Amino acid sequence: MKRIILFLTLFPFVLTCAGKNPRVVIRTELGDITVELYPDKAPVTVANFLKYVKEKRFKEATFYRTVTADNQPDNEIKIEVVQGGLYEDQHPDMLPPIKHETTKETGVLHKNGVISMARNEPGTATSEFFICVGKQPSLDYGGMRNPDGQGFAAFGKVVAGMDVVCKIHRSPAEGQWLKPRIRFLSVEVLE
Repeated sequence: MKRIILFLTLFPFVLTCAGKNPRVVIRTELGDITVELYPDKAPVTVANFLKYVKEKRFKEATFYRTVTADNQPDNEIKIEVVQGGLYEDQHPDMLPPIKHETTKETGVLHKNGVISMARNEPGTATSEFFICVGKQPSLDYGGMRNPDGQGFAAFGKVVAGMDVVCKIHRSPAEGQWLKPRIRFLSVEVLE
């Protein structure tokens, strides 16, 4: 038994390659992005995201925001992400907010390609999410991009289509707002 535990500790990708973690493809006007989700690490956040996907609640969703090194003049702490979701605060497809799972709890840090939930106060995340472009430690627990220091709830990672994320990140924008927004064509769980 100790050998198996040691093997899984040294080679955690074995579980991923075996198909344990669900994968979701976000098909956009610029191409497809496939994310692998981590339900064992962030169960509440993954369940919430999968509910939006399985109930087709992202049918009107878009990528609408790109945060680059150049378009956040009022922020002392800079980040680089693309953000998407239902966009409207009171969208009819929006579900109730979920419990905040910090990176301290989950161990899923905001590295290149990591998908995470947007929020205001802890416990207010609903349908909006972002994907990191590069390493973003200020979004982790204890990071100060959000003054409460609770960070954001990371719950998976892009495994294919990071080139599409980069295209979105470089798309035309007014300030941080993509013009035009980039529509989701579909969002599906891969079998």
